[in-house]
Amino acid sequence: MSTAIEKKKEVVAEIVEKLQNSKSTILTDYRGLTVAEMNELRKQLREAGVEYKVLKNTMVRRAAAEVNYSELDEHLVGPTAIAFSPEDAVAPAKVLHKFAKDHKALEIKAGIVEGNVVSLDQIKELADLPSREGLLSMLLSVLQAPMRNFALAVKAVADKDGEGEEAQEA
Repeated sequence: MSTAIEKKKEVVAEIVEKLQNSKSTILTDYRGLTVAEMNELRKQLREAGVEYKVLKNTMVRRAAAEVNYSELDEHLVGPTAIAFSPEDAVAPAKVLHKFAKDHKALEIKAGIVEGNVVSLDQIKELADLPSREGLLSMLLSVLQAPMRNFALAVKAVADKDGEGEEAQEA
C-alpha cells in the first residue's frame, strides 16, 4: 500500500512542477470526443508546443493546493484533461478554443495564465487576440503612419512648387 501512496506523491509532485513551469494551463472536459477527435486535438496541441494530459481530479486538487491555486477546485469535476504550455501563454487557448468551436463536445472549464486563475470568458478573449507577429505588424504600421504622412505632405508641396515654376517659365 505504501508503494501506491509513493506513486501518487510522485504524480502530485509532477503536476506541481508543471503548474509552476507553465505560462498557461487550461482545464478541459473532453467527454463526448471520439478517440480520433482526441488524437487530432493532441496532435494540434503538440504542434503548438503544448502538453495535454488526462489527470485525476484528486491529484490535481492536491497539486493546486500546494501552489495556491485552490480556486481551480470548483472546476475539477468530471473527466478533466489539462493543457500545459511552458513557453507560450496564448497557444493552448487558441488551439483549444478553435477546436471547441468545431467540436461541441470539448468544453473549456478554466485555466491559469501567467500565474492568474482565469475564467472561460477570459480564455476566449485571449484566444481571439491576434498572434504575436500580427500585433507587431499592427504596431509597426501605427509607428510608420506619421512618417508616411509627413513624406506625402513634403512630396505634395514639392510637386506644387514644381508646377508653379513651370507656369512662370512658360
